[in-house]
Amino acid sequence: MTLASVLNLHPDFSDPALHAEGHYIGGHWLPGGGIPVTDPSTGAVLAEVPDASVEVGLAAVEAAAAAAPGWRATPARQRSEILRRWFTLMTERAEDLAVLISLENGKALADARGEVAYAAEFFRWYAEEATRIPGEFRTAPSGANRILVDHEPIGVSLLITPWNFPAAMATRKIGPALAAGCTVILKPASETPLTAFAMARLGEEAGVPPGVVNVLTTRQPGPVVAAILADPRVRKLSFTGSTPVGRQLLAEAAKSVVSCSMELGGNAPFLVFDDADLSAALDGAMVAKMRNAGEACTAANRFYVQDGIHDAFVAGLTERMAALRVGAGTDPMTQCGPMITAKAVAKIEALVTDAVGRGARVRTGGAAMTGAGNFYPPTVLDNVPADAAMAREEIFGPVAAIYRFSEEAEAIRLANDTEYGLAAYVYTADLKRALRVGRSLESGMVALNRGLMSDPAAPFGGAKQSGLGREGGTTGILEFMEAKYYAVDF
Repeated sequence: MTLASVLNLHPDFSDPALHAEGHYIGGHWLPGGGIPVTDPSTGAVLAEVPDASVEVGLAAVEAAAAAAPGWRATPARQRSEILRRWFTLMTERAEDLAVLISLENGKALADARGEVAYAAEFFRWYAEEATRIPGEFRTAPSGANRILVDHEPIGVSLLITPWNFPAAMATRKIGPALAAGCTVILKPASETPLTAFAMARLGEEAGVPPGVVNVLTTRQPGPVVAAILADPRVRKLSFTGSTPVGRQLLAEAAKSVVSCSMELGGNAPFLVFDDADLSAALDGAMVAKMRNAGEACTAANRFYVQDGIHDAFVAGLTERMAALRVGAGTDPMTQCGPMITAKAVAKIEALVTDAVGRGARVRTGGAAMTGAGNFYPPTVLDNVPADAAMAREEIFGPVAAIYRFSEEAEAIRLANDTEYGLAAYVYTADLKRALRVGRSLESGMVALNRGLMSDPAAPFGGAKQSGLGREGGTTGILEFMEAKYYAVDF
């Protein structure tokens, strides 16, 4: 027992060095280096984490497979209590985790605090769902037998998470997987791995048995992930990231017929009708666009505003966006932090340049900021043409592109004119219209007069090229289970 534990002292979880000790496999920390983790606000190197080889990936599979029988047999109540303790520990260390997220991701501290609270809720929600796994018992329509349906853990699961929500994307997968009785291998994005390792430490403290949760980082995800998926003991892939990478992973998983859950890209439309409450619509637009500085798959990208309210909406949004304070994520005064990389800034700049070249007007912002850090200012464009690249591509930054429409049918057609179908937003005072339009939108999620839709108790996922399956809610745990049918005669 250490002096720190005797005195109930805790290490500073916001210290990046604490979470750079190595891969976490089989309950052990395996030292190594090779991947620098940088602060997007300054470019300074915060720490180094290990670069896993194929052999390390297979060692993680071995650890998860060895722990699987014991975890599968662990009573649901016991799994529930571990997840609940993990939730409590996250809540207790919320400020440390928020600072750590701001350091490696760059997001404003207020956004990071919001993410930690949201992320922790997945452990609380699935602590409750662990004891409520459904079953079924009924008589066959023919009367010949009874139908008994049970749900069993699907098995060792590979979880791949992105950099934009390093805590929430991990807990949204780990929570239901562990509640279902699965063991997991988490591969976080190499840009933001420190939060994942911090989460592993808290899981260890919460009582997660060795091998149930394994975490590794790699610069060569292609070969490492392919080797993991090729192992017959791995039966589930849960991925959050871009649609192009998702397509590649689906092809790789098909070789071994691995079950896949895919939360992919988005290009969310934000529809504002003439009868909308202007102030409420602007409030919602700021949340839907500027949460995490626009680096979110649910971010509103395409603002379709009806003729009668268009000019007032443009003026109001421009005023609000121009007033946002840009700065380092850890600065408590910052409202818009840096982008994750210089490459991300270059992509945003290219999209804005293309739109302006086709006739869009810059109302505020519109050019990358000079100096240290990956900063791009909050930007509003109106008169954006339908053939602009940003009408088709995910912006993933603080740029609001505004389009004008006249009729409801036109708004629906424009909103659906994309390969994506993750999230959509509708502002109107007419409830019938809200529901009618919502049903017409080709989207997995619709927010009616709200700028925020994510909720651990609700199913999160998209249609079309935005993914397969759902995370969160009562359905999320079933993504990590297999239904087994028994034909019973008695």
